[in-house]
Amino acid sequence: MNATKNLLTNLCNLLVCACEAFRYGLTFLRAILCSRAVLAARLLAVESQLAACKQRIDSNKCPRPRFTASFRLLWVVLSKSLDKWEDLAHLMQPATVKKWHNTASRYFWRWKSRSKGGRPPISNEMQNLIYKLSKENPLWSPERIKDTLILLKYDPPCEDTIRKYMYKPRKPRERSTTWLPFLRNHLDISWAIDFFTVTTINFATYYVFLVFDHGRRRVIHFAITRNPLMKWVIQQLREAMPFGLQPKYLFRDNDGIYGNGVRAFLDSCGIEEVRTAYRSPWQNPFVERFIGTLRREMLNHVIVLGHGHLERLLQEFIEEYYHVARPHQGLDGDTPVLQMKQPQILGPSKLISIPVLGGLHHRYIRVAA
Repeated sequence: MNATKNLLTNLCNLLVCACEAFRYGLTFLRAILCSRAVLAARLLAVESQLAACKQRIDSNKCPRPRFTASFRLLWVVLSKSLDKWEDLAHLMQPATVKKWHNTASRYFWRWKSRSKGGRPPISNEMQNLIYKLSKENPLWSPERIKDTLILLKYDPPCEDTIRKYMYKPRKPRERSTTWLPFLRNHLDISWAIDFFTVTTINFATYYVFLVFDHGRRRVIHFAITRNPLMKWVIQQLREAMPFGLQPKYLFRDNDGIYGNGVRAFLDSCGIEEVRTAYRSPWQNPFVERFIGTLRREMLNHVIVLGHGHLERLLQEFIEEYYHVARPHQGLDGDTPVLQMKQPQILGPSKLISIPVLGGLHHRYIRVAA
């Protein structure tokens, strides 16, 4: 309402200024067509009236006149076109006219240097999608939302624009720190193994054993136990490598659980063992990052009840979300398990969300509306 009122007021002022400028122009043209005698008589009449008005103003019998925008603009033009124009300024000081000139120049250059472009606006549909994804997945960053939208065949804006339209909770969760640069040699022919622990509701400790593929960031195999032994680890490696499916290199740390038997088993399979330095987890970064992702995006938000509950949580997180729905920057926004390309949707579309882990995360399918 106020914006409309201000717009109408500005239009009225502009119309009044244009009418006054037109009247000044007609007066000037009529003066040009008059003879010298008539022009002198008219000038005498104007000067006499101006002298009377100036006398009344100087004696404080009437207030000083308020000059309109067109009058000020006229005197700015006259000050640039007439010599000794200061002698003609009877109702105002020459410094006042110069001030009007500076104000007009400032407005002109402000109009001249106005912004003519900027970021293209995004549609209401994209704003709603960004808001929905950020609200349903409070752990997601703008980069993650952009990768997910690209995976769903949308054309998302940049990360800064996505951050502007994200859902902003009252108590935002703290972001995790970035990881060290990854080791990128032999990605397609190397795996990694590692252990991590999970504490249940009754303070029992379970050991989770992971076999991780570097090339596609894929979990090949996982197993859970209360008492990890070397023979148990060797059996898990056998289950992870059926029918000759094995890597050329296997990265591992110096955990005492592996002993000498794991190395002998790898040598018998023709796999070259790569052991990291002591207290250097950054040398085995991919599986370490997966464990960190697993904790931040799932384990830190659930209470594990027991062996079966932990196995179900890990299975659902890995198979239903991590492998098929979570985009990875190291894979150029793709998922570890390659998905079939969705057909191009030309008309209106809608997004179907499939909750994973009770709504902790969601998978999305774009279908025609």
